[in-house]
Amino acid sequence: MAMLFGLAACAAEKASNSPTPSTTAPEDSPEQQPETITINFFSNLPDRTAGQGLLEQTILDNYMKENPHITIKVEALQDEPYKQKFQSYVASNNLPDIFNVWGQPSFFQAVMEKGYAAELNPDDYKDYGFFEGSTTDFSYNGKLYGLPRNQDMTTVFINKAIFNDNNVKIPTTYNELVNAAKAFRAKGIQPLSINGRDKWILNLFFQDLVIKVSGNQRTIYDASTGKTSFASDPDIRKAAELFKGLVDAGLFQDSFTSADYGAAQNLFLQEQAAMFYMGAWEVGMASNPDNSEHFRQNVALIPFPTVEGGKGKITDVCAWNGGGYAVSASSPVKDEAIKLLNYMMHPDNWPKIGWQQGLVVPGQNYKEYMTGKENVLQVQLTDILNTATSMSGTPWNDFNPGDWKANVENLIQEFAAGITTVDEFLEALDNVVPK
Repeated sequence: MAMLFGLAACAAEKASNSPTPSTTAPEDSPEQQPETITINFFSNLPDRTAGQGLLEQTILDNYMKENPHITIKVEALQDEPYKQKFQSYVASNNLPDIFNVWGQPSFFQAVMEKGYAAELNPDDYKDYGFFEGSTTDFSYNGKLYGLPRNQDMTTVFINKAIFNDNNVKIPTTYNELVNAAKAFRAKGIQPLSINGRDKWILNLFFQDLVIKVSGNQRTIYDASTGKTSFASDPDIRKAAELFKGLVDAGLFQDSFTSADYGAAQNLFLQEQAAMFYMGAWEVGMASNPDNSEHFRQNVALIPFPTVEGGKGKITDVCAWNGGGYAVSASSPVKDEAIKLLNYMMHPDNWPKIGWQQGLVVPGQNYKEYMTGKENVLQVQLTDILNTATSMSGTPWNDFNPGDWKANVENLIQEFAAGITTVDEFLEALDNVVPK
C-alpha cells in the first residue's frame, strides 16, 4: 500500500497572470501572497522514521517550512512495488513531479531516451561536490537528467557478538566464510541473511564473487555484452561453482529465496542471523534508536571476502552510484520541482544532514561535514571506499536495457534455489545476452 505524506499549505501565491499592482495603491496595502503549489513526490523509501526515508522527509519538511505556499505530497513504496507503479505512471504519461530513479540503463535509459525526464542544468551543480563520474549514469547524449543520492557499495554487515560468543572467526576469505556458515549451522544459528525473493541482491553477490576470482571488473560486463561468454569464461564458471558451494554449505538463511528485504533485514536486526549482505545505504542501522542498544554496539561490516587462488584483492569492490532523483518533463510545476530537487541535493542538505545524522554515505564530497562522532559503519565504509583499488560501476544485472534485468535476475534466483546446474545457469545467461 502506498503511504501518502503532505502538509496543508499555509498561504496562497500570486498567479503569474495576475494584474500588476497599481503604482498608486496605498503604501499600507496588504501584499498578495504567492499562489499555493502542490508538488507530487514519488519515493522508494516508505519508512519515513529511519535511514534514507527519514532524511528525505526531514529535508522535504524543512523545504515546506521555508516555503509555506508549497505542499509536497509523498507517495512511497518499497522497491519492487515502486517499479511496478512507476511503469503504470509511464504508461499513462502521468509521472509525478519528482520521482526516484536508478541511474542504470535497465531503469533510467528509456526514461531519458523517451523524454520523460526533464533536462537539468549542470552549471547548477558545479559547487555541489558530486564525486567524479557519479552523474554519468544520470546523463544521456551529453545532457543531465537526474542526480544521484549516495555512494552505493555492497558489503557484509556482521554482528560481532554472535561471532565472539560462538568462537567463530570473522571471515576474510571464501573458505573462512564456508567454515563460518558450517559453524553457525551446527549451533542452530542462521549464518547470513539475504533478500533472495528480490533477486537483484543475488546478482550483486555473484558479481562480488566474480570480482574476487577474476580481479578484473570488466569480466562480467564483457560476458554481458557478448564480447566473451559466460559459459566459456573460466573465472565466471569458477564464481558460479563457488556460489553453489555457499548455497550447499547453508550460508544463506532458511527459505532465503522467499525472503523480501524487510524480512531479511529484520532477521539481522533481531540478532537471529550473524551476517547480512546488503548495500552501504544501510549505515543508519548503527544509529537508529529503534534498534536495540546491544545490536547497535555490535554491528559492524567487513569487505566481501577474497577467494583463495583468486586474482581479486580485498580492495576490489562492487560500488556504484545508484538511486537518485529526476523531474517529470511534463510536470505542470516543473520549475518548482527542479528548485526543490536543487534544494534537496544542496551540500547543506542531503550530504550534510545525511552524514552527520549517520543515515547515508552521500554521493557528494562529505569530508567537511565529518565531526568525529560518526557511527562505526560510516567510519568502516569510508575506509573501504578510500582504500578501494577498483570499483565496478553499474551492477551487471542493470547494465543492459530491455528484458536483460528481468531475465538475469530470474536466472540467478533459479540457480540459487537449486533448480538449475552451473552449466544450465551459464548457458541460459549466454542465451539472453542482447544480440
